Amino acid sequence: MRAMTRAISRQFHIPEPVLAVIRALEQAGFSAYVVGGSVRDLCLGRGPEDWDVATNARPEEIQKIFPESFYANKFFTVTVQTGAEDPRLAEIEVTTFRAEGKYEDFRHPEDVKPAKTIEEDLSRRDFTVNAIALGVDAHGAVVLVDPFGGEADLQTGVIRAVGDADARIGEDALRMLRAARFAAALGFSLESKTREAIKRHAGLLRAISKERIRDEFSKLIAIEDPESWNPGPEYGMKTDVPGKPAAHPAEEVRRIGASRAWQGIELLRELELLKEFLPELEEGVGCTQNKHHVYTVWEHNLRALDYAARQKWTPLVRIAALFHDIAKPRAKRGEGPDSTFYGHDVSGAKMSTEILGRLRYPDAFIETVAKLVRWHLFRYDYDADEVQTTDSAIRRLIRNIGEESIEDLVRVRMCDRIGSGVPKAVPYRLRHFQFRVEKVLREHEAVRVTMLNIRGDEIMQLLGIGPGPKVGHVLNALLEEVLDDPKKNEKEYLTARAKELGALSDIELAALREKAETRVELLDDQREQEIKGKYRVR
Repeated sequence: MRAMTRAISRQFHIPEPVLAVIRALEQAGFSAYVVGGSVRDLCLGRGPEDWDVATNARPEEIQKIFPESFYANKFFTVTVQTGAEDPRLAEIEVTTFRAEGKYEDFRHPEDVKPAKTIEEDLSRRDFTVNAIALGVDAHGAVVLVDPFGGEADLQTGVIRAVGDADARIGEDALRMLRAARFAAALGFSLESKTREAIKRHAGLLRAISKERIRDEFSKLIAIEDPESWNPGPEYGMKTDVPGKPAAHPAEEVRRIGASRAWQGIELLRELELLKEFLPELEEGVGCTQNKHHVYTVWEHNLRALDYAARQKWTPLVRIAALFHDIAKPRAKRGEGPDSTFYGHDVSGAKMSTEILGRLRYPDAFIETVAKLVRWHLFRYDYDADEVQTTDSAIRRLIRNIGEESIEDLVRVRMCDRIGSGVPKAVPYRLRHFQFRVEKVLREHEAVRVTMLNIRGDEIMQLLGIGPGPKVGHVLNALLEEVLDDPKKNEKEYLTARAKELGALSDIELAALREKAETRVELLDDQREQEIKGKYRVR
């Protein structure tokens, strides 16, 4: 450990609520430091999403200093309520310096006890970039505590284990997934000893709870790219070439400008971690496709995820895009340009259900992803002169996928297209499908006589007539009036007006009905033209 506590020339903005917590602890005779991800973010010039403070004060001592706090765990962490309006500063976690005992299950220490110094506390952390602390000296200057060279690793873009990499992984095997996530999210590389230690111990991931693995995988999938990150000129080149495996596929896809999420999945495979919790996805590596595809199944799925990540779509859409063709290697029949993958949509839905259930995702999430995978091949027949797909077929698809998921289904189709190497995500046919779906979903907006607060049987009773055209004539004439003035859609007015209309001749009523139907057709056409304009279709 390289002891390093020094004043720094860079200006770090520590918000007043955080400084107030540090000052209160120091005035009570304790030392206090900003630690964790907030320090890492500050060093990278980013605004932290939350703030953590470490101190040599015990939990009961912290609570005496901050009456507006609560202590609800056994890990020496007290949550201090600051009263700040900014939600990121409203609660600050203040934790006693900690030292941890031996780890026996690769997850939890046998015991956690207070440490004496900030250096001892930092020594138990996972990576050097997370083992930096910021304090404030007697003159109000910010001082940096960096015993493991974390600041230098931030500057050079390296994820390095604190001290002995094998020991850090043995303490908590989930750190292997965290290393991959941090490297992908920050655009960093893994230090060689840390990388090799992860590959040696990848099997330890089996000792980790599925829920913790799920949470790390979800965070990796949800990584956002910097605004300035764009595909490079070689983005379209193949990165998974059968018989020519890349030595470092994560670096290869980074070079072409892949999204951070794509890089993360490649890194999981490279580190031999992916096969420990998601081996089905790796079945696509080197699995060639037919004449409709440029890339292997593996690369196609990753490029589909890549597009979803670039569009900043939800983790649910990203996972559905990643899994949409997961069953293709098992469904493949034949080889070459005419090979087939019949039934991979149905099998893929079943595989998605099994995988996500194994990882303890919520039932509703699993069901939605499975539906998106099952129906991602939805058929929509259209040409310039004729639409073959009926409204009934579209209603069936909406029932199968759920109205709330139709938009996500279109997004998965867009990911599928881009992942296949085509240049356009939303061709005219897909836009026309979107138009038809919205038209069907908005059928309830259509103007109909059923909107009236009077029924046909009531008209018959009022006029003393039986079923016949006259009933429809009167209802349509009333509808025309209500369209002009919605306030007239009151039972009392409609009843009185129906009696007046009943006195008219059949020819007069038919003329009123024709006028009303023309008005309704015009309104329906206006609504349809509005939807067509939205999706730019004819």
